[in-house]
Amino acid sequence: QVELVESGGGSVQAGGSLRLSCAAAGDTRNTYCMAWFRQAPGKEREGVASILPVGSIQYADSVKGRFTISQDNTKNTLYLQMNSLKPEDTAMYYCAARRCMPALRALGFPLSRPTYDYWGQGTQVTVST
Repeated sequence: QVELVESGGGSVQAGGSLRLSCAAAGDTRNTYCMAWFRQAPGKEREGVASILPVGSIQYADSVKGRFTISQDNTKNTLYLQMNSLKPEDTAMYYCAARRCMPALRALGFPLSRPTYDYWGQGTQVTVST
């Protein structure tokens, strides 16, 4: 079992940037597929970006070109660099994980909530005009 703790959220003006971090602890012997999700008030939780152990990445259309997902395996940490933020990016952001084989090159529904087994508590991002 892996525990996920997000950090880095905050309040910024439109056009600004934030970098979210997700520290993984616990079972770090196995490899995991990782993802960022977000949930705005009154809306469904949606996938933002995902990354596989081999580095394959998927982005939601709404964040392509603005957000970058990355991971530092030496620190067991996942990142989400968010640039050119918009008010519609305001949401609680969650880190998610599921065990994956190290050589996995594709994952069915990488931005779908049921794909993932482990979740962090979330970090709030608020973007004002």
